[in-house]
Amino acid sequence: MRRTEPEGHGPVRYGPPLPGHGLPPPPGLVAAATGTHTEPTGGGAALLDAARGYWTRRGLPTDHDRTVAAPGAPALLLALTAALGGDVLVPRPCAAWWTPQARLLGASVFPVGTPAECGGVPDPYALLETVRRVRAEGGDPRLLVLSVADDPAATVAPPELVHETIEAAVGEGLHIVSDETWRDTLHEPQDSVLIGPAEMLPDRVTVLADLGGPFLPAGWPAAIARFPGNDTGTLLRDRVLDVLTALDARIAAPVASAAAYALGEPDEITRRLAVSVRLHASVAAAAHRALTAAGALVRPPRAGRHLYADLGPLRSALGALGVGDAQELEDFLSVRLDMPAPGGHRFGDDLGALRVRLSTGPFLGTTDDERMASLVSPEPLELPHVKSRLSLLGSTFGDLRDDDDARRRESPR
Repeated sequence: MRRTEPEGHGPVRYGPPLPGHGLPPPPGLVAAATGTHTEPTGGGAALLDAARGYWTRRGLPTDHDRTVAAPGAPALLLALTAALGGDVLVPRPCAAWWTPQARLLGASVFPVGTPAECGGVPDPYALLETVRRVRAEGGDPRLLVLSVADDPAATVAPPELVHETIEAAVGEGLHIVSDETWRDTLHEPQDSVLIGPAEMLPDRVTVLADLGGPFLPAGWPAAIARFPGNDTGTLLRDRVLDVLTALDARIAAPVASAAAYALGEPDEITRRLAVSVRLHASVAAAAHRALTAAGALVRPPRAGRHLYADLGPLRSALGALGVGDAQELEDFLSVRLDMPAPGGHRFGDDLGALRVRLSTGPFLGTTDDERMASLVSPEPLELPHVKSRLSLLGSTFGDLRDDDDARRRESPR
């Protein structure tokens, strides 16, 4: 397949954003977005108080000097990576925005394989092997970034795996950054037990969350970080504030006001989040059924607004269409599905692997009226605009399956 934009093969500026809500913000959130004052670096008192309340309600009591806010999680992770120094370890695949910060700072990034049942958290034995190999080669691994509720895999790592991995990391002297952007978007909270690393080893874990995951529109960048309550946490927070100050990375006052309102979790916000999660979960489940029916390998989505598919079983049919790697798959599906379909290479997977992340937001409609109809409908999958999108997904992958089956029947024995 001929690439129409060869320059888009992997530069940072072509990286995919967080999967969006695909929904208009609730009225109270819009009304809260006020203010013309200058928000201080690291966040003002109202926002930081709201962040502390948010974490306390999740079993992570936080002192007043252990919280920092920034205009988006990438800015926070950049500051954390600069403050810690050394090399960075990440699971493979991982969120697209995790690795550019380290590379910008001149640090090396080492991917670590994940277990079969989930993404986001490295296999503990693979982690130990990677750390020892990196050190033997002269590297200096200091930071492990992980995510229990994951982008891109949309899985939730079991607590026993999380515990084994962070024990291995701490035993090797690594500091852990837990990206909990998606912790409030579990599709079936009663069936998915989410326990974060900071609940297990609070003295060695910094938690960060991009508020674009549960609460804010994509165009309102805001994120929060929670530091350990010890001397290491104090030093790390001070260094992070130094980096954010040098970057002049301050949240715009209206966004900070809206973030504080959302983190307070009034009824309007909690109701909207619950309904939105149910809507995206139903669309993700329907997309999962369509993909697996065509023969793709897809872990059942358990969190977030996305799913991650391995189309390796359909390689023959895709190859006949000129699709031989993840960039060509991205080009092909983005046109065929009329929606962004970032290839797995954006998330640290091998370019030759035919993997793709699909977001559920584009299935909800193209206008605010259609999206709101999706949100309030008791049967959103039956709405014409949702049904049409899902039908296109099913037919696209159904054609690949049929082509692959026909090719297999015609191949010589």
